[in-house]
Amino acid sequence: MILASQSPRRIELMREAGFDFRVAPADIDESPREGETPFELVERLAVSKAACIAGTVAEPGELVVAADTIVAIDGELLGKPADAADAHRMLRELSGRTHQVATGVCLIVAGDSARARHSFVDVTDVTFYDLTDEEIDAYVASGEPLDKAGAYGIQGVGGRLLVRGIDGDFYNVVGLPIAKTVRAIRRYAVATGS
Repeated sequence: MILASQSPRRIELMREAGFDFRVAPADIDESPREGETPFELVERLAVSKAACIAGTVAEPGELVVAADTIVAIDGELLGKPADAADAHRMLRELSGRTHQVATGVCLIVAGDSARARHSFVDVTDVTFYDLTDEEIDAYVASGEPLDKAGAYGIQGVGGRLLVRGIDGDFYNVVGLPIAKTVRAIRRYAVATGS
């Protein structure tokens, strides 16, 4: 099995689930397309990553698992902040509101074009407390939000101090809905004889 991601969080979740795999991140264009919704984008990116690795790195018959996670509010993507000011802007926008975190997951068996891929999108609603500018400034100063989509990490300080609640899979917000992914891998392996 290949995990088409270099995310430390995804690697850890897959290892904790008991999978033996190698890591091969895909290099694809992640730009949104005209008129594409965030949920369409995240599934397309997962499929593109899996197909890229299945067609270049994977051995025939090897299962490729790829994922991509986005943060969206009011249909607007919130990627990784460009700088501290951008992180502050994103957190101000999320303050006191509910937003969505979506992870697209795709499974493909390399070298067998007759086998269909399996992909899905898991969505979790995340609600923030009302945040003061001082709280936002202190969190941004910690450095944690600067390399995370939506400018926060639920598994870190952000999850403990900013998040009022979630509706859905916590691990989806971390970067991989692991329980759903494990079940998909098992079903896909049985269905394809992998």
